[in-house]
Amino acid sequence: MSAFLDYVLNYVVTSPGRAILLALLYTPIAAIVLNVLRQLVVPRDPSLPPDVFHWIPIVGSAIEYGNDPLKFFFKCRDKYGDVFTFVLLGRKVTVALGAKGNNFILGGKSTAFSAEDAYTHLTTPVFGKDVVYDVPNEVFMEQKKFVKVGLSTENFRSYVGMIEDEVDEFMRNDPSFLIYQMNDINEWGRFDAATAMSEITILTASRTLQGKEVRSNLDKSFSELYNALDGGFTPLNFMFPNLPLDSYRRRDEAHKKMSEFYVNIIRKRKEGNNDHEHDMIAALRDQTYRNGRPLPDHEIAHIMIALLMAGQHTSSASGSWTLLHLAADPAVQEALYQEQVKNFRTPDGKLRSMTYEDIRDLPVLDSVIRETLRIHPPIHSIMRKVRSDVPVPTTLSAPSKDSTYVVPKGYFVLASPAVSQMDPRVWLNPGKWDPSRWSDPEGEAARAYDTYQDENGEKIDYGFGAVSKGTESPYQPFGAGRHRCIGEQFAYLQLGAVITTIIRRVELRLEADTFPANNYHTMITMPKKPRNICYRRRAFD
Repeated sequence: MSAFLDYVLNYVVTSPGRAILLALLYTPIAAIVLNVLRQLVVPRDPSLPPDVFHWIPIVGSAIEYGNDPLKFFFKCRDKYGDVFTFVLLGRKVTVALGAKGNNFILGGKSTAFSAEDAYTHLTTPVFGKDVVYDVPNEVFMEQKKFVKVGLSTENFRSYVGMIEDEVDEFMRNDPSFLIYQMNDINEWGRFDAATAMSEITILTASRTLQGKEVRSNLDKSFSELYNALDGGFTPLNFMFPNLPLDSYRRRDEAHKKMSEFYVNIIRKRKEGNNDHEHDMIAALRDQTYRNGRPLPDHEIAHIMIALLMAGQHTSSASGSWTLLHLAADPAVQEALYQEQVKNFRTPDGKLRSMTYEDIRDLPVLDSVIRETLRIHPPIHSIMRKVRSDVPVPTTLSAPSKDSTYVVPKGYFVLASPAVSQMDPRVWLNPGKWDPSRWSDPEGEAARAYDTYQDENGEKIDYGFGAVSKGTESPYQPFGAGRHRCIGEQFAYLQLGAVITTIIRRVELRLEADTFPANNYHTMITMPKKPRNICYRRRAFD
């Protein structure tokens, strides 16, 4: 051994360049070999959930997970069961699958599973300080309660007409609907589903939730600010929050300007500008915390940014997928159109505007939306940071009859409602978009929905009003537990009004022969290109 060390030392001294080159070449190989040997040879702690085998240290399963998380999860479930741990760029992530796994994580106590610790480095630079995940959980729950005040039924009733007007105006002016604007019922035009829905979503949300001042300022400069903020809301920002990149700098500058934009609106209202509806800003200005502290202007501004960013991504994704499926299934599209004709046709042959109550009582529309949200939930993975050692319920998974798994402090846990919504053990033909499954009152879809809504079950108040827990359902399109989306009623209203307004005016066909695949490289699961939809006017103006 001494002779070998002398030889190595002499080689390094006499040929330093070659030694460095060999080190660069063989160090990664040695690291991979040692990583594999550690997993195969070193005895593992039996109290820890099984580890997913990986070749490259630190990187772990990041590539396989990032390219197709659902495929990765189902593959791991077949090998390791419903609970397992994988390495994600140095993080230890314990996954709990199925309805019981969702309940374990999403129904867990915030003192054990922290959303703030998992996401604040991503959301705070975009949303701003002192809101959402930049505050303790109990404060965030109060902020959700404040927002919920602005999501009233009275406001929803006024929103339907606003949304219809915005969609109609968009179709009459956007270049992608040029054929529609020519009043031609024979020619077909085309539009990019995701691009169109992104623009429609921000127009309708700004006209309703955001308020008149925001809608009137949707110009090129506002769009540039939004895009710069959006550029800081990516998987790269989640995994690496402090890189010295230009996109990070633009994000920070855009947040400062966007915050000032909302603060100026609030200041002008304080000075007597009353030319506005009772929108979300007005609702937030009336709120106070339990300790009597009113919401300061910068918190209102940052909550408005959070509503803009979070709602924009999820709603535009859901709208894109809905239009694509309708374009690919003419029979369902026709059924949806005929539902509109049956319920809203007037003696002169036109279709009257819908009301909020109308939208809630359209079974075909309801089935289309539910099925789209089942097969395309906007978020495939929901993470929490583990604050203290947490035992895994034996009903979910266990190493043996008399022992339990423990998820250690410092790990992350991950729930994937997307897996339970595509699970062949729960759903018949889970990969098929089939709205009719929701028409069977005794089917698996109805049972899953009833469990999610749990109308007759116990309600829990996490701090923003009593809600159904819903964490035990295999269908969770808007999350569950204390972090269940408070905007689900608005999202349903917005999506329903947008889709029916478009279907009333044009018929749709998918341009490509194949349906768009999922793009998992974005924070929200979007359709990959090509995703063009062909359209044709139904009638002359």
